[in-house]
Amino acid sequence: MTNEDLWQTVLGEMELTLSRANFVTWFKNTSISAHESGAVIVSVPNGFTQEWLENKYNKFILKSLRKTSPDVKEVKYVIGSYSPPPRREHLDVSPETQMDKESFAYDDQLSVGELEQPVLVNKANLNTRYTFSSFIVGSSNELANAASLAVAGSPGTVYNPLLIYGGVGLGKTHLMQAVGNEILAKRPGAQVKYIAAERFTTELINSLQDKRIEEFKQRYRACDVLIIDDIQFLSGKEKTQEEFFHTFNHLFANNKQIILSSDRPPKAIGGIEERLRSRFEGGMVADVGIPELEMRVAILKKKSEERNIALPDDVLMYISTKIQKNIRELEGALNKIAAYVQHTKTVPSLKIAEKILSSLINQPKRMILVRDIMKAVSDFYDIGLDEIVNQCRRKEVVRPRQITMYLLREELQSSYPAIGAKLGNRDHTTVMYGCEKITKELENNLTLQEEVRLIRERLYANMG
Repeated sequence: MTNEDLWQTVLGEMELTLSRANFVTWFKNTSISAHESGAVIVSVPNGFTQEWLENKYNKFILKSLRKTSPDVKEVKYVIGSYSPPPRREHLDVSPETQMDKESFAYDDQLSVGELEQPVLVNKANLNTRYTFSSFIVGSSNELANAASLAVAGSPGTVYNPLLIYGGVGLGKTHLMQAVGNEILAKRPGAQVKYIAAERFTTELINSLQDKRIEEFKQRYRACDVLIIDDIQFLSGKEKTQEEFFHTFNHLFANNKQIILSSDRPPKAIGGIEERLRSRFEGGMVADVGIPELEMRVAILKKKSEERNIALPDDVLMYISTKIQKNIRELEGALNKIAAYVQHTKTVPSLKIAEKILSSLINQPKRMILVRDIMKAVSDFYDIGLDEIVNQCRRKEVVRPRQITMYLLREELQSSYPAIGAKLGNRDHTTVMYGCEKITKELENNLTLQEEVRLIRERLYANMG
């Protein structure tokens, strides 16, 4: 396997894990420049990307590399020039190397990136493919879609801010960027800016270090529409929250539109100042949920049409039945099918589609463990695992601990004494009280219902 093939395999996995914006930001113009003696050298475009990949994604990248090349022991990142790989259709392919259709294997063929149309990013940092016309609407996202259309038609006046929340890969970013693209189509001179919350934080830090904070403030306060993705990443970042609070107030006071996304409702974002949380909730808060079967089929049909591929209904139904919780994974499956079509010039039957997708769909699922539930709850409420176990009596810890008890009881059918033993040797009566309290509140507390639903959604999504 060439270095290019090896890196494309890594990129394919990262693309399924990250938001589109994050993936493009951190992995654009990267490549493997050398692979020898167990060390892989990854060429990156600048020091910022180098630092981010080292600190944030190195573990995942190393794990991904080892799946394909077990000899890899370490990964180094160096700043270097990037040369785009030659496209495969330009390579000579002798009859002897023509693929065997029945033995087609995606990982040896085109990458996801090569199969997709080029990502066109405009001056607002918006992917121009994210439009309302390419967004499939169903019962799981119709409120968020309607609110987004209203904002696009009258920015700054109807729902301000607009906050869209929901699980990973359900279309939040698509919808937010569709608003921005729609506004730019009507008003090309509008100052629209899309940015991930992590990048916003990084820009602020750099501005402080370089003594360019006024420039930073002016850049964001000059926006007509400010779109910030994954706002939950502001959790615990006090300086960033303070700056964003003032930026928010400035834009709001001047009737400028603010659009936010989060993986959970504002009330469930830990480490956020109350004054900021109240502003998040001051406009429209809309959720996107897991798409129903008919919607997943419609999404696949739409995306197949965009690739000029007419897949049989039984193939569409097979994919939609097997992949239920993540639109991005649906796209990943379609990319594999598209690679087959592109190479063989034939549309796969159901039998062949099952074979093509076997590695994606038939991955062994492991059982949920006690620690999985504890981690899902601690991540959701942004508290430490140790705080769930120890004797802390703070309200912001007691509540997640009781939800942990409830989920351990409901998902694993653990006994009260066993749950107590796992959670710091608590008495079984304490566990009973916690479980009963959450069970009773769930009957009427819509916010709690939503929080528990999202925790379960993330828990089972992580199980594959």
